[in-house]
Amino acid sequence: MGPSAASAALDVIGHDDLAAARRVVSQESRALARLAEGLTERFVDATALLAATRGRIVLSGMGKSGHIANKIAATFASTGAPALFVHPAEASHGDLGMIARDDTLLMLSNSGETPELADLVTYATRFHIPLVAIVGRAPSTLADAATVALVLPDEPEAGTLGLAPTTSTIMMLALGDALAVALLERKGLTAEDFKLYHPGGKLGRRLVRVADIMHEGDALPLVAADMAMSEALIVMTAKRLGCIGAIDGDGALLGIVTDGDLRRHMDANLLRRPVSEIMTGHPVTVPATALGAEAVHLMNERQITSLFVMEAGRPVGIVHIHDCLRAGLA
Repeated sequence: MGPSAASAALDVIGHDDLAAARRVVSQESRALARLAEGLTERFVDATALLAATRGRIVLSGMGKSGHIANKIAATFASTGAPALFVHPAEASHGDLGMIARDDTLLMLSNSGETPELADLVTYATRFHIPLVAIVGRAPSTLADAATVALVLPDEPEAGTLGLAPTTSTIMMLALGDALAVALLERKGLTAEDFKLYHPGGKLGRRLVRVADIMHEGDALPLVAADMAMSEALIVMTAKRLGCIGAIDGDGALLGIVTDGDLRRHMDANLLRRPVSEIMTGHPVTVPATALGAEAVHLMNERQITSLFVMEAGRPVGIVHIHDCLRAGLA
């Protein structure tokens, strides 16, 4: 086969690969659309059952369903719903003891007849532990035993063989995500709550608040607005933040003096003039509750390097762009 023929053959193979990929994604997309359209009050019942759990949500499944169940358990845990995965085979050899009467079981099985789940179903029945099932078929042993059964739409698996768990597992994953988000919103979880479960990595950095990284107390570069610049510059140099804030007798922020203000007012009388004549009034500020990412955006937008942090109309801190860099925000 010559070079041109080989190239043409590779082009055909590449085209077939893309066609297969698009077919799979389209097929799974249609299945997810059917899943969304077919949701009923059973989903609400399942969410209520999980929300009422005093213990933990215990997930289980065998094979590919087990992998999906493991991921759903991680999603629950990361969104404030204590959860763990118990392998059904291990459950039959002692791990049933990990499941308490205050827990709720969430079990996944496309067929609803997975034999490895039998001991878990029996255990749940014996001790009256609520059971939510995500199944592909009803009636089935698992669906019939469940307190609430969420039945997936009857959609074929992707691919020419239609045998490997693909469409069914993507629907299970989506349904698990839906339950986790419904629980999160039902509980009113805030970004601050979410940060507690994600302190590390990029997500944790995105949720850092200004109050977490600001300078406060004695580190604040604040002076009286009527102070002479000769004294104010000593404070500005000592605090090493490149600026000072001017306040009135009640502690309200009136303005800010930066290196740029000093250059603009540089003359023989600069040191004798009061801060109020040099400062820029009505400076850009940020509330202590703002996310650090918001502060970075504001500094970039206004082309400034520091922001005073306000609470109840008074400066309680200051954040510098370098603080944001150290926190991984910029």
